Amino acid sequence: MRADVVRFALPDPGDVSGLRQAIDSGQIDPKTIVAVIGKTHGNGLVNDYTRGYLTLSLALLIAEKTGDTPEAVRARVPFVFSGGVEGVLSPHYSVFTAVPDETAPTGGKSLAIGVAFTPDFRPHDIGRQRQIDLTAAAVEQAMAAAKVDRADVHFVQTKGPAFTLAEIIADRDAGTPPVTDNPGKLMGYGRAGSALGVAKALGESAGLESALLNDFSQFSSVASCSAGVEVRGNEVIVIGMSSAWSGPLAIAHAAMNDALDTAGIYRALADLGLPANPQVSAADAKRLRAGFVKCEASRDGKIRGRGHTMLNDGDIDPQRHIRAAVGAIVASVVNDTALFVSGGAEHQGPDGGGMIALIAERNA
Repeated sequence: MRADVVRFALPDPGDVSGLRQAIDSGQIDPKTIVAVIGKTHGNGLVNDYTRGYLTLSLALLIAEKTGDTPEAVRARVPFVFSGGVEGVLSPHYSVFTAVPDETAPTGGKSLAIGVAFTPDFRPHDIGRQRQIDLTAAAVEQAMAAAKVDRADVHFVQTKGPAFTLAEIIADRDAGTPPVTDNPGKLMGYGRAGSALGVAKALGESAGLESALLNDFSQFSSVASCSAGVEVRGNEVIVIGMSSAWSGPLAIAHAAMNDALDTAGIYRALADLGLPANPQVSAADAKRLRAGFVKCEASRDGKIRGRGHTMLNDGDIDPQRHIRAAVGAIVASVVNDTALFVSGGAEHQGPDGGGMIALIAERNA
């Protein structure tokens, strides 16, 4: 197989004209689309409906071009969208394709991608062992489909459900109370449960419910987990390197130990042969196909010994603060603003920090 990644600008959450033009010109065969990941204009919280708007727009377009129903498209293609493009970040979406490649294997490894879906969840499943275990099983399924070994997994993106207050109350009244009746906090439990599921599948953690939002020494070094009302189960995308795949693309990842950890950015770039002195050149930046970052407002209220106000601000959600800050830092190094920067890094990279994963073309 051969994977490709094409990024498109997103002028508004329903504008999928870029992909339409790519399909009409023959650049992309819509039947080969296996996943889409992107950043939309909304706030990234429970009431961010821009994610669902883009999901619907893309599903309708791909259905139109393939002859499938939108429901069939959504059943096979994970659409993972994160709201919030604060600061210098640019709204965009990255389309992943996979096509058969009959060229002789080179013996090396290339970008590989696998996808899987869990069953649907209810509010009372979120942050509980069932969510962790079913997510772990889906990650293992996606790894097997992509023929990627644990050691070669560099990025696992999940999208799980968020629930409205009405749905939470309905579960509670039915005798199955969720871990919290706060919709925003339940999103955090969902991200954390997904992350521990990824960690369990990759052997990074036992993946026990007792550790969730309690033992932050347990985390996945490659997980990026989001939640939204537009999905009901966890959609899982595993990206790594495999000798069963061909093509010029590669992926690398690194930990970001805190919001200022530019060393982590440089490590990921170095693994891809992308020099940054101190910024990736405009020519080399063209090799970058996609960038993914998880970040978190540190829970102790400090960054390198100095206080921050993100957790005390009653006007702006901490996720919006941290996305803007870390997005600007990463963009300034990689010389690219079309980055998937996501807040809420519970058990995703070191506590108070996060992770970065980059996909780029190899040097010719």
